[in-house]
Amino acid sequence: MAETIENSHSDEKPKPRVRPIVRFGIFLVSHSFLVSIVCFTSGVLALFLLPVLAKNTYISENALMPGSASPMLSNQHVSDGNRLVKDLTNSNLKSSETGIESHKIIAQYMLDVGAEVSFHKFHPQMNQFHPLHFFSSPDSGKIQENYSCSSYGINTVGIIRAPRGDGKEAIVLVTPYNALTSSFGEVLSLGIAYSVFSLLTQVTWLAKDIIWLVADSQFGEYAAVSAWLREYQTPKFSSMSALNAEMCPDINNLFEIEVHSMAGSKFSNSFRRAGTMTAALVLKVRDQSEQFDDTISIYAEASNGQMPNLDLINVVNYLAVHRQGLRVNVEKLWSFLNLGWLKSLGEIFESLANIAKSLNPKFKFGIPATEYVEGTAILASSLYYQALGVPTGPHGAFRDYQVDAITLEISPKFSLDKVWRNDIILRGGRLIEGVIRSVNNLLEKFHQSFFLYLLTSPSKFVSVGVYMIAFALLIAPLPMVAASLYVDSNSSSNCSKGDSSTPSAITDTDEHGITIRSWRWLNSAKLVFIVHLWGAIVSVLPYFICQIPDCSPTTSFMIWVLLSILSLLILNSVLASPFACVKASQEKEWALVKSVTISSVFIGLGLMSVINFATAEIGALLMVPMCLLARPLKLDVRAGTFRSCCRIICNLVLGHIAFPPAAFFLLKGMLDGFGSANVGGFWMWVESLWAWNSATYLFIVKATYLSWMSKADARYQRNIFNIHSKKG
Repeated sequence: MAETIENSHSDEKPKPRVRPIVRFGIFLVSHSFLVSIVCFTSGVLALFLLPVLAKNTYISENALMPGSASPMLSNQHVSDGNRLVKDLTNSNLKSSETGIESHKIIAQYMLDVGAEVSFHKFHPQMNQFHPLHFFSSPDSGKIQENYSCSSYGINTVGIIRAPRGDGKEAIVLVTPYNALTSSFGEVLSLGIAYSVFSLLTQVTWLAKDIIWLVADSQFGEYAAVSAWLREYQTPKFSSMSALNAEMCPDINNLFEIEVHSMAGSKFSNSFRRAGTMTAALVLKVRDQSEQFDDTISIYAEASNGQMPNLDLINVVNYLAVHRQGLRVNVEKLWSFLNLGWLKSLGEIFESLANIAKSLNPKFKFGIPATEYVEGTAILASSLYYQALGVPTGPHGAFRDYQVDAITLEISPKFSLDKVWRNDIILRGGRLIEGVIRSVNNLLEKFHQSFFLYLLTSPSKFVSVGVYMIAFALLIAPLPMVAASLYVDSNSSSNCSKGDSSTPSAITDTDEHGITIRSWRWLNSAKLVFIVHLWGAIVSVLPYFICQIPDCSPTTSFMIWVLLSILSLLILNSVLASPFACVKASQEKEWALVKSVTISSVFIGLGLMSVINFATAEIGALLMVPMCLLARPLKLDVRAGTFRSCCRIICNLVLGHIAFPPAAFFLLKGMLDGFGSANVGGFWMWVESLWAWNSATYLFIVKATYLSWMSKADARYQRNIFNIHSKKG
């Protein structure tokens, strides 16, 4: 008997040991509700801790060596810049409507210092929405068909060939200038640029060519720079010059510049080029300043959240503060500075840091509350402008060609009389000289420092390795909840089968039936796909609305809404047919829809974090709570518990706040006041997104609408169940 027992034990197969990582995954899925609350709360807390975790900026590339050499810009160069300012000011007072005289003066000054000069003519281009232009490389754009001579823009370009270079690299200095309606700030920026330009023609240390682009900003600063860059990077050969010669004689007269000695002149009618662009600086001067010090503002955001290498900003910040005594500003959301709860949060962090420092003096955690509030305002501004996907200046055109560029705007504290004008030209010119000298030392393009970062001050930043932690914690609940809903749906299906079946029915359950039940999620996936299809239709509708002539923004928005509702009704009629949806045999069929929707949102947020992290971060803050709390309202109303009532309130509030038009009105009201928010403003905001090919536009229309429609999907599945149960 004992032998038989031993043999039976020996015949039993040992159970396979479950791996620890599998056990951990099962634990997370089984406790998804608690884990979701912990992860999302931790993600929000980590996001508010980013200003505290910000590190001081530093120069990563040792070859830059900012400030290692004494500035060479002298009072003589300042006098040259002042002379150009005076001549342009006098010319503007008596110039013709075309502004050709100003271009002649600038070109003549460039020729006088020995630079190669050329003119670049360009047409204004139409920023028209096209659904296939998203994520594409810069193209030639669409030129207006009915152009005239007055619709031409003229860029003046001067090139200095480096005495120690081989012509393979170049540094670009851009000064926007509108000869028709020029302000004194624009003229002064030309004076600063010319003082540096005249200096660089005399130095012997220059190893990279210098390109000075005077961008004709009568059609916009970005348009002028972008047109020149397209011609520089992708030259086109056409018969436009012959056509211009016949139709626009005034423009041809522009090239007949009287120089002192035409023999050996460096003026050319053809488009001049230098080497590959290493970096670019856009210089602007503000007419009036509201600051108490001479300040310089740095604008770095380009299209779709692209940022220049952090070393370029660090060099400007170091030279401006430590060499020229300028106050450096970066953009901030001023409304955040007056938030009482944000100040209280900063005080809490400051108190915790003081307690930690009392326990261990070596523990350096925390910043003052005022610094925390200002850092949060700058961080919010950095997130907002990166998420918007629209460049904050003409430097954005360079980032489209992977050239590191920033816009510098100098704001003098006093009126620009002769004394303070000389001081601004001297200090601004020496700043530009120092930056050019540092970039000139590079043996290759910027690569040592960060390209993915968020600023909390001109001298502090949050790297990608830190802010991705907050994003990962925010979206971590999505896959766990999706898996939990899928498991619960299958388990409830099996339980209902066992309760309503006889033993003979159980024995009839074969592999074919099990396979069919395991693929029930395809019905939900089809429903989510159709919602995606509706989002794609809504995103393409503005392309056709733009074809309507003389249509105001308010009218365009109303047409967009009506067509979107009409397309939704058509899709809903298709979904309600017996051929579009399999009979929902379970009361919790909506769980599969929610599971597939959450999986789709998780994939969308992950992909968007690669394209534009700021958009994914803001989207996660709005969409994750919506996805986690989505539940059919009838089930919550029927339950009648306090928890279900709270969930109903949260669903209604989040459903309205995260709806794109409502989110725009709230954001616009917080920043500029609710009096400036209207439906026409929303259309113009969306129009600016698609005009700049911002990926945020597609994300708003598709991903946000998907999570917003998840509630409708749940209610729809519930209605389908009621219909089929009545038929049964």
